[in-house]
Amino acid sequence: MTQSATVRNYIQGEWRESTASENLSIINPATGEELGRVPLSSVAELDEAVKAAAAALPEWRRVPVGTRVQYLFHLKTLLEEHFEDISRTVTMECGKTLAESRGELRRAIENVEVACGTPILIQGYNSEDIAAGIDELMIRQPVGVCAIIAPFNFPAMIPFWFLPYALACGNTIVIKPSEKVPLAMQKILTLIEKLNLPRGVLNVVNGGRDVVNAILDHPTIRAISFVGSSATANYVYGRAAAAGKRAQCAGGAKNPVVILPDADMAATSEIIADSAFGCAGQRCLAASWAITVGEAGKTFSEAVREKASTRTTGYGLDEAVQMGPVISMESRNRIEGLINKAMQDGGHAVVDGRKTTIPKFEKGSFVRPTVLEGLPMASEVMRTEIFGPVLTLQHVNDIEEAIAMVNGGEYGNMACLFTSSGASARKFRYEVEVGNVGINVGVAAPMAFFPFSGARKSFFGDLHGQGRDAIEFFTQEKVVVERWPKQWTRKF
Repeated sequence: MTQSATVRNYIQGEWRESTASENLSIINPATGEELGRVPLSSVAELDEAVKAAAAALPEWRRVPVGTRVQYLFHLKTLLEEHFEDISRTVTMECGKTLAESRGELRRAIENVEVACGTPILIQGYNSEDIAAGIDELMIRQPVGVCAIIAPFNFPAMIPFWFLPYALACGNTIVIKPSEKVPLAMQKILTLIEKLNLPRGVLNVVNGGRDVVNAILDHPTIRAISFVGSSATANYVYGRAAAAGKRAQCAGGAKNPVVILPDADMAATSEIIADSAFGCAGQRCLAASWAITVGEAGKTFSEAVREKASTRTTGYGLDEAVQMGPVISMESRNRIEGLINKAMQDGGHAVVDGRKTTIPKFEKGSFVRPTVLEGLPMASEVMRTEIFGPVLTLQHVNDIEEAIAMVNGGEYGNMACLFTSSGASARKFRYEVEVGNVGINVGVAAPMAFFPFSGARKSFFGDLHGQGRDAIEFFTQEKVVVERWPKQWTRKF
């Protein structure tokens, strides 16, 4: 990608230049160079995309589900063929390492694979003779026009928590990618275009807050899938619900990992370092808070300090690099500001990643891994999702105290335990109030055939992305009770 990219909308099966008067730079966060410009499309352009989706819906919903998934089989093949190109694009616009980008796209493809099983997953059920001569059955039908509002941190993966399921269930779609990272979706769209879907089945409109609000208010859009911060997820869910839409809104996190004295400390420190600093901490399943129990305190602190201080930071296209930059200079300044606040509140840096400069990439928005210790629980930083490569350390005396600390937080996205005790593991998974639990894993990322769960302020809604939850979200149940008396039956 050596030339500045032109980002276009995709409406009614056609690429269209936006009529927007305002656009934003797409910046490579490692080099500071401009990769292209993205339009802040108008409400009118969003309305045009919704009308195209609504017009395509009657024909698309009548396509047999076995035929609809054939498009997904083809899409999987195309994504595999262009795997490296899309992965490199994610690294360039998002900043993560190439290995992380490949892992992201692999998860996207896995969701396509699971959605190919929709002919089985979409099946209803029936009961014969619920009363004399009366049968009852439940069938699933598409919801209608659905919208996906995607975040910046996984531009190739998160749309696929929703997109393939919505299509396979017979819905039509409007996607709004993050205006910070629209290029991966542009490349994916060039592949989707080769599927020859009916015009209007899938549409993409680039934009900012105005387009989001138009999606939330548009009377034709019936379902909304969103991933972002908790504050925005709460806003999207509330406004969508007020407009009578179904919504699944994944928010932020402050993910704790608990380390017991019987944990394998070498493996634990390696896994937690990968969790806390992978993707520069910019993922909703990043470990941001380590709680050591008893004798684990000293040994883990020393081990994770070594892991953090030796982690190779740089441009993600270099295969030797272990961590890339954060998404922007604004994000870097915000993260460093929170580290400063932690110091003011009584914490100290075991490893300090502020004021990072990478040779040859001086314009990049880099923050090296940071480990904070001694921060009071009353500190605002302990309640804030930093969304950067920062891990805070806390120490408690027993697992009961650790679980109480986990459940005392506002978020409920993920919590992990490191131990060799099955009894401790069972107690932890039974009592912690989170949606995703990890035992001796640092990132409890569900496979595509399980829901990506969440609880409390980390999720607003009932049904999650991926797997059976996605099938249920993108279909509405219809219950039919029928009777055919003999005298009504035509004789042949």
